[in-house]
Amino acid sequence: MRRHVLAGVVAALGLMACEDSSTGGGWSNASGSVALSRDDAFLYVVDADTGVLAVVETARGEKVGEVKVGAGPERVVVGPDDTVYVSNRAERSVSVIRRGDWREAARVAVGVEPMGLAVSPKGDTLYVVNSTALDSTTYGTLMAVDTRSLEVRWELPVGEEPRGIALVDDGRRALVSLFRHSDLVTVDLADAHQPRMQREGTDLYARANTEDSFADDEPFPFPSTSVSFRPRGMSDVVVSPDGKHAYSPTLWAREDPLTGSGSSPGGGESLYGGGGPCNTAGVVAPGIVTFNTEDGTPRVDDLDRCRPPPREDPDFPPSTIVSPESSHPIQGPVAAVVDPSGLWLFVVNRETDNVAVIPTNRREGADLVNVKGSTVRQLVRVGSGPSGIALTRDGRKAYVYNAFDHTVTTLVNDASGNVANVRAEGVPLRVVGDVLSPQQVAGRKLFYSALDSRMTSAGVAASCASCHLDGRDDGHVWGFPDGPRQTPSLAGRKVTETGPFHWSGEFPTMRDFLDATVRGRMGGTALDGVMVAQLSAFIDVIPTPDNPYKRVALTESQARGAQVFKKAACDSCHAGAHFTNNTLADVGTFITTGANRDDSNVVAKGLNTPSLLGLARTAPYLHDGSALSLKGRLMQNSQSNKHGTTASLTETEVDDLVDYLRTL
Repeated sequence: MRRHVLAGVVAALGLMACEDSSTGGGWSNASGSVALSRDDAFLYVVDADTGVLAVVETARGEKVGEVKVGAGPERVVVGPDDTVYVSNRAERSVSVIRRGDWREAARVAVGVEPMGLAVSPKGDTLYVVNSTALDSTTYGTLMAVDTRSLEVRWELPVGEEPRGIALVDDGRRALVSLFRHSDLVTVDLADAHQPRMQREGTDLYARANTEDSFADDEPFPFPSTSVSFRPRGMSDVVVSPDGKHAYSPTLWAREDPLTGSGSSPGGGESLYGGGGPCNTAGVVAPGIVTFNTEDGTPRVDDLDRCRPPPREDPDFPPSTIVSPESSHPIQGPVAAVVDPSGLWLFVVNRETDNVAVIPTNRREGADLVNVKGSTVRQLVRVGSGPSGIALTRDGRKAYVYNAFDHTVTTLVNDASGNVANVRAEGVPLRVVGDVLSPQQVAGRKLFYSALDSRMTSAGVAASCASCHLDGRDDGHVWGFPDGPRQTPSLAGRKVTETGPFHWSGEFPTMRDFLDATVRGRMGGTALDGVMVAQLSAFIDVIPTPDNPYKRVALTESQARGAQVFKKAACDSCHAGAHFTNNTLADVGTFITTGANRDDSNVVAKGLNTPSLLGLARTAPYLHDGSALSLKGRLMQNSQSNKHGTTASLTETEVDDLVDYLRTL
């Protein structure tokens, strides 16, 4: 039976989609915080704030059930037998709910901060992606759970901080996305008892920054910039219905020194404005990476030349997402889904409250908006902080969960004319209430907004969360005018109580810091005392990352390390409840040579002592990200005694100290 897909342009172009067109065994009609029952009768929504799964009857558009699950639920998936599984990120567990019985049937213990979920085609195995292992933060794991016994069959290390998962080849392989240092790994699942890593990564970075030569007279859309870009924030991976392609939303970050290359509304220069890949507005650019599922090869544009590499047909989406509307940017892609025809990709953008509809196999057409660099067919407004999307299996409707509003927006096909359009239907359905205070609610929306003109300009289109992913760090070192600066984590550190602020400590108050960042860097137009209070209120309640090293009581090694912490005089600078004395210091880590070196005025004064809270989840270390591990930092130049009294420490004492530092 042939049916129209959600993007009505398919009907307008005479293209039809067949029901059950999936042949790859891994296509899913949902992503992120929402999922649909197998017959589309029920919509399942997980809300991280309240810890509930809301059940909505789609025919009536009414909430009919609410299930208390674990803390911080992030994602939901439905198995072939209509069993619902929810990953509880803040509780190391997965909740199991049976259709029609709106209560938790079971709770399965898994790894640290479980995120991605997938169910095998036969429904006998649930795959869970854990951000870290139970005993290490250096890698995350893929775990297989028997859906009948709910016993864990096996657990496999799959790289640093994995997030998303998609099955291909009829469930015989899994694709897993890595978050901060974004890439895709492939796991061979052919042997149900002995999985193995088939591919630990790809050459994505090299392909996006290729140095392939072009003929001098060969035209290309934008001038070459000789700037390199790194992918980050790859939280999801979805597969086309035929199983041949996988798509991962990502963020591209500039790696060269920033000098202020864009105009701010106030007439000055905005540090984050301009200089993005392929003529995108800012130094943080949203994108989509396409992978060939057969061999894992990335299909990505050369971001310097703004086009596919030589001799490669552009039959995949551009690697950057350019908004078709100058006043309404796109930023913060967190979830995506491919429609049943395989022709359209729906990308959910949390920081600009919209969904972008993009063709998967072409970059030109009469139906595409005529904006240079953009192949977005349509940009659909939704609510605040969208975090997931689910398509009905006939492709006629979509449901988007707006996490900051706690509402569901229904998208439908408008077939009133020759060319149909996707539109929001009716009033969004509110499924739960707020548990954060009004100030915290407002502060979160400001923190995540790349749309609010008070916080950023359309020429920058960046939010606080564009660098502080999930309120944490992004593992990226930015080339600021005062030197290389790694993004620090804000989560669980009571940042507002640790002034002065910034790596150089040049801002005595939070208002000074936010004003310089919002207006001078992000291109915002206003920052008053109310906004500062709201942002501060939210920053102080960003959840602390789960720490596998932290236990009820210190181990013997950790207890010894606490004594070494004092012996080495670490507590002379890293003092008090926040493990910082809030003063400037020179610990011998300044960069004084090369193109991106520390400013001489900063070198003369020293760097602001950072908090050590959450240290285990924030590698690499130091202001320039040059220390890949805690032990490596402690052993480097230890004889100088510039970074603690370390010259006399034995290797065993260093190991104990590391064990202790990981607990903070």
